[in-house]
Amino acid sequence: MIIMATWFMFISYSHGANVAAAPGTNGLDTAWYDARAAYYGDIHGGGTELEGACGYGDLNKHGYGLATAALSTALFNSGASCGACYEIMCSPNPQGCLSGSIKITATDLCPPGSAWCYLPNKHFDLSLPMFIKIAQVKAKMVPVRYRRVPCAKTGGVKFEVKGNPNILTILPYNVGGAGDIIAVSAKGSKTAWIVMSRYWGQNWTTNVNLTGQSVSLRVTTSDGITKDFTDVMPASWGFGQTFDGKTNF
Repeated sequence: MIIMATWFMFISYSHGANVAAAPGTNGLDTAWYDARAAYYGDIHGGGTELEGACGYGDLNKHGYGLATAALSTALFNSGASCGACYEIMCSPNPQGCLSGSIKITATDLCPPGSAWCYLPNKHFDLSLPMFIKIAQVKAKMVPVRYRRVPCAKTGGVKFEVKGNPNILTILPYNVGGAGDIIAVSAKGSKTAWIVMSRYWGQNWTTNVNLTGQSVSLRVTTSDGITKDFTDVMPASWGFGQTFDGKTNF
């Protein structure tokens, strides 16, 4: 059994680094690829409440639930794949496979303690309730086929505000369309647009102090679509609050 660990929350990534996309991680790529899948936790979905390497925190609280997966290093793409959605089906014929497919959102990095999570392997760690939709539990690990699919989310993009006056961090979640984000910018009511850096996972940061200003956010997903969320944070915003963008991709 593979178990995700809470220490993933401390992983950091190069600020603003351009990461080359692995096969099947780009929002424009809908081709089918081969990988493997295993499961973590128990039949009740234990483990989904833990902080993962994308920074979403409790997946139930943030609306992702059990339809999620931890990706191997090759697919995780240094956090750039966080929020991407995949369709996964068990490869035809192998013992233990079931018919049908599942759709999941990438929310974590597969534990490096498993050999299948190292480069260049492509691997998905699924919650047990999702795994048993495509394979018998006794199989433990199965070959799968996967492809990128649009993320179907309900309601607007959400923005969780973290940090302090010197380091503003924004966590966008519930992102539809491509789901994964390649760029975020912020604009205070007294500033021009400020390009934010990927801090870790799906957390984006700037050291420009925007307290006391209404803040607009500009988000670009991996399929090249950009959307502005004008004055999504009112001038009275505070750290620890979450704001609803009202619209989605």
